[in-house]
Amino acid sequence: MALRPDEFYDHARAAADGELRLPLARMTSWEISPFEPEGLRVTPLRPPVLPEPERHGEDPANCDLCRARDEGIWFNERWRLTRVTGVGVPLVLMLYSRDHYDLADLPDEMAAELGVLTTHIVRHVQALPHISRAHVYRIGDGAAHLHIWFFARPEGHAQLYGSWLPVWDDLLPEYPADVADADAAAVSDALVTSYGGRRSATDEQMHA
Repeated sequence: MALRPDEFYDHARAAADGELRLPLARMTSWEISPFEPEGLRVTPLRPPVLPEPERHGEDPANCDLCRARDEGIWFNERWRLTRVTGVGVPLVLMLYSRDHYDLADLPDEMAAELGVLTTHIVRHVQALPHISRAHVYRIGDGAAHLHIWFFARPEGHAQLYGSWLPVWDDLLPEYPADVADADAAAVSDALVTSYGGRRSATDEQMHA
């Protein structure tokens, strides 16, 4: 059985210093870390808060992602894909269920479809010029409505490998929006061909 919240906190406190600061993570010494270990310090450990605060959209009636079910660059009956703006890496896409589900709530048919659809999106992102990898993330702590992140890792930049990529994305200057728009359109076109569905009417007009 997993540790209770208070047990987990006590276990972590035992490794912390007098200010409740844990040692720096091993990750900070990796060559892909965006930070130099010297001068870094860990935020003091905070005790657990129960019950946890509600995520956005726990009540579907108040879910902004449900209200945006017709927004995106690609759709089918159950899924929609959007481009996240204001990012530093070449392309960040977000896949949502159009209806209100979290990952653990998905019917088996949609769960199976999610696996195949994720593979198609990754395939098409990695087919873009000068993109080496598509990283896939599901976190789910901020919003109750299912959303899957796809980050395009630029070719040749080994410093952006691995789990630090979202941090680098936050540090890098904003990527040119026109280039990202064109790449997002290429992914949505390829997805229509390989998987079905449709592009948004607005997107089709912009790229007609």
